[in-house]
Amino acid sequence: MRALLVVNPAATTTSARRRDVLIHALASEVKLEAVTTEYRGHARDLGRQAAESDDIDLVVALGGDGTVNEVVNGLLHAGPDPEHLPGLAVVPGGSTNVFARALGLPNDPVEATGALLDALRDGTERIVGLGLTSGPPGSEDEAVPARWFTFNAGLGFDAGVVGRVEQQRERGKKSTHALYVRQVVRQFLGEPNRRNGTITLERPGADPVEDLVVAIVSNTSPWTYLGNRPMYTSPKASFDTGIDVLGLSRLSTAAVARYGTQLLTSSPERGPHGKHAVSLHDLDQFTLHSKVPLPLQMDGDHLGLRTSVTFTGVRRALRVIV
Repeated sequence: MRALLVVNPAATTTSARRRDVLIHALASEVKLEAVTTEYRGHARDLGRQAAESDDIDLVVALGGDGTVNEVVNGLLHAGPDPEHLPGLAVVPGGSTNVFARALGLPNDPVEATGALLDALRDGTERIVGLGLTSGPPGSEDEAVPARWFTFNAGLGFDAGVVGRVEQQRERGKKSTHALYVRQVVRQFLGEPNRRNGTITLERPGADPVEDLVVAIVSNTSPWTYLGNRPMYTSPKASFDTGIDVLGLSRLSTAAVARYGTQLLTSSPERGPHGKHAVSLHDLDQFTLHSKVPLPLQMDGDHLGLRTSVTFTGVRRALRVIV
């Protein structure tokens, strides 16, 4: 088996020495080519090259969720074909690693490498569903390129938090959970539409859901982690179903306190709920429209402002070694 290892040198929890050890371990099982990313989007380009190659069987992403997202978008640039495209393997190296942990991998990169080596020896794999975004036909966002996400996406409040975190990282701050918490507070204090949402959710065969402040789309569960604590916005979300969405129509101080507490105490059985919460499960497609441009994020990557986004759940999109 020939494998391409895509290495993010800026991965939060992986030192150069540890990367060398992991590369050596992987090279003992497969014919390995390791490439270090040099610019934003490089992992996507490498994934695309692997998809177009005739002799690469596996792409291993060593990095955080952003690296994984880029590799996946490269692999699937021409659409899903899990039986013929290279498989994906993940060695977590970021601060949160939601996708890897949702697959059941250890959060430690050394232990995850051991699990990957076992999977390669045993030939174990699964085919997972993913989420896909695009601009709805006839909208001003129609020309925005379609993009895959592996575990979550969001329009509105949570995407604004992601944007604030990225700004802080560009200023040299480390990506920590404390940094995220601070930016949540700042986003809340600066949120102009927290009492009167601008988002409408439309889906075939159902009445629209109006006046949402935020819409959080999940392709799996949990939604994210705070340290080692999983947080569930859509507990039923799964790689084996369509996509789920949690919409909140109020972010007053009292609502934030209530939903924040519910998130911290959420479980695989119950997520946020209440008068101003709407939960939808196993959707094939829906569109979010906003009266004003709002930030969009996918897999923790801020993608700018949008007024309309169509979300599609694509079952059996990607083959994963796990």
